[in-house]
Amino acid sequence: MDKFSRRNFLSAGLLLGASSVFAKETTKTLVNKTPEFAPPVVTFPEKKPMKTISDRPALLASNRGRELFTEAITPNDQFFVRWHLPDMPMYVDLNEFRLEVKGSVNTPLSLSVDDLKSKFEPTEITAVLQCGGNSRKYYAVTGQATHGVQWDHDAMGCAVWKGVRLKDLLAHAGVKNSAKWVGLNGLEKPAMEETPDFFREMEIKEALEDQIVVAYSMNGEDLPYLNGFPLRLVIPGHFSDSWVKMLSEIMVMDEYKPSFFMDVAYTVPDNDCECVVSGSDFEYKRKPIAAMKVKSVIGYPLPESAIKKGARIKIAGVAFDQGKGIKEVMISLDSGKSWSAAKLGEDHGKFAFRPWSYDWEPKTKGAYTIMVRAINRIGNIQPMPDEIGWNAGGYQYNAVDHVNVKIV
Repeated sequence: MDKFSRRNFLSAGLLLGASSVFAKETTKTLVNKTPEFAPPVVTFPEKKPMKTISDRPALLASNRGRELFTEAITPNDQFFVRWHLPDMPMYVDLNEFRLEVKGSVNTPLSLSVDDLKSKFEPTEITAVLQCGGNSRKYYAVTGQATHGVQWDHDAMGCAVWKGVRLKDLLAHAGVKNSAKWVGLNGLEKPAMEETPDFFREMEIKEALEDQIVVAYSMNGEDLPYLNGFPLRLVIPGHFSDSWVKMLSEIMVMDEYKPSFFMDVAYTVPDNDCECVVSGSDFEYKRKPIAAMKVKSVIGYPLPESAIKKGARIKIAGVAFDQGKGIKEVMISLDSGKSWSAAKLGEDHGKFAFRPWSYDWEPKTKGAYTIMVRAINRIGNIQPMPDEIGWNAGGYQYNAVDHVNVKIV
């Protein structure tokens, strides 16, 4: 089966959903051991079995653990999936697919994927992709529920993205002096006319930054279908809601275009703490989420693990931020009373996961709470759970991570 036919096969199998012969249910598990919500573990094309919150639109959660969240690079077949609209193409015909660059430009462009690969200088960047609602379930620790999918730390990953700089495409088209905004749209569509498109916007000055990439490759392979094949916008350091999948339209605009997903969804209060200070959910001035906050997650040991007294274990995980770079990761073995420095792993770039580890040989039996907090190079530090500001959408959660373990 050639590559093109294989893509059609995979995409057709995907949209048949979890009931199809291509999406095989392998087991039933409980997420975080909570009986209220027990998504099945399902195998989709190009993916290993993953927790499936929804198959239309596709919402697949990565599995927290040693394999994923202690290494700098997340494998494609375990990378989380988050679509917003249910109407996805049954297949993408690369002979017909075109990326349109239009609007307030001197020369509108209509480019195939081969055009991008052959006519423009390639670039690579290693960057974290994180859903704005990643870790949302932990806001419940503050005693306040949030809207949206109650993700654990399972809506994030890090990959090497290869493609073309957005600014090179804009330069080739010739941006007019009147241009102030760039709008981006993909092939996913709403099921009903009343539902707005997943349309994203950025200021022209941001679109011309070096690191923003129109990617056609992920970890040395074509983008997986579920992760945005054939093209995906990559905005390093920003939450994934603006990383438009199946990117098909780049619209250069003189004026901002009102957008539900920029003006209502994926927004936080426009104040210093980006949190609700008083009033109801919708009584404050809003701004779209953008740059990520400093964060670290424990990949090993897993929560509720039983560890033999005297065993030598390596506590490990990953840390990242918006692109300032990780300076230090601190570990506590006594619920935050004291902290020790972890060892930082290889630096894969300021936008990438930074692996870290800490050697531990527990001498006393009993219950322990392991905590981790990261500090970046401009002094941003993860807050404790009772210090984090709340917002109704449950966005940008970055409080100190912890796992409870038992030494036996």
